Amino acid sequence: MNKLGLHAFVWTAGWNADDATRAIGRTAELGFDLIEASAMDYAAFDVAATRRALEANRIGITMSFGLTDDMDVSSGDPGRVAHGERHLLDGISLARDVGATHVCGILYSAFRKYDTPPTQDGIAGSVEVVRRVAEKAQASGITLGMEVVNRYESNVLNTARQAVRFCDRVGMPNVKVHLDCYHMNIEEADIAAAITQTGDRLGYFHTGDSHRGYLGSGSIDFGCVFRALVASGYAGPITFESFSSAVVGQPLEGILGIWRTLWDDSRDLAAHAKLFTDAHLHAARQAWRHVPDAIDPD
Repeated sequence: MNKLGLHAFVWTAGWNADDATRAIGRTAELGFDLIEASAMDYAAFDVAATRRALEANRIGITMSFGLTDDMDVSSGDPGRVAHGERHLLDGISLARDVGATHVCGILYSAFRKYDTPPTQDGIAGSVEVVRRVAEKAQASGITLGMEVVNRYESNVLNTARQAVRFCDRVGMPNVKVHLDCYHMNIEEADIAAAITQTGDRLGYFHTGDSHRGYLGSGSIDFGCVFRALVASGYAGPITFESFSSAVVGQPLEGILGIWRTLWDDSRDLAAHAKLFTDAHLHAARQAWRHVPDAIDPD
């Protein structure tokens, strides 16, 4: 069964003791199985408070982040590549310390808009770094998710097919594809086909509508999305991610172009996402049971 998660940016842009306690508690109250915490600032991440809140509320945690330009492991620049590798390894240590099961995001390049295409040497260097990081992650039972993002946030992995090839090159069992509805809506010709073709390489999934607001209020066909997830046999986390200028600040606001207040009631947004996801996942499973010769997804 899929564990359902909520991105912490629905509640807070930071992660001090108060942020962690509040975000984890509210996420658990709404019935989610896990919270995804963004490790934008390792120094400000309160490990002890996070562990206490997770244990008190009996939910799990995943983590995500992206690399800055001076940490670009796809750059081919030895200094930047080394800096990025150290940052990724430190991120794995942090994830291990809080008991995270997954570390996802743009772990293979810088989190920014590029002016030129990637080089083959740069991608090869990124593969080598991710392989070494994955070895450390594997020792702590952590899955790495290579998030497929749109062309304005990376030039390396913009489609599911690219991510599958990248993961195959890394060759580690704990390196998986991380797909996100918002990005797929921009880059994929057929979202359902991209999901099913990724198959067992899919290790993490983000829901989010075309404008990053309330699920179902944009242009994405979520019935199709959930049917594809069920048909592919995906059993990993499904986490809702949304951003509003009412919560996120710089630098994320600028990087992602979050210029509008898409919502200002975090609890209502999150409660709606939980109900929406439960309903669509249930409907997709029921539909799959009526497909001739289908295998029960549960």
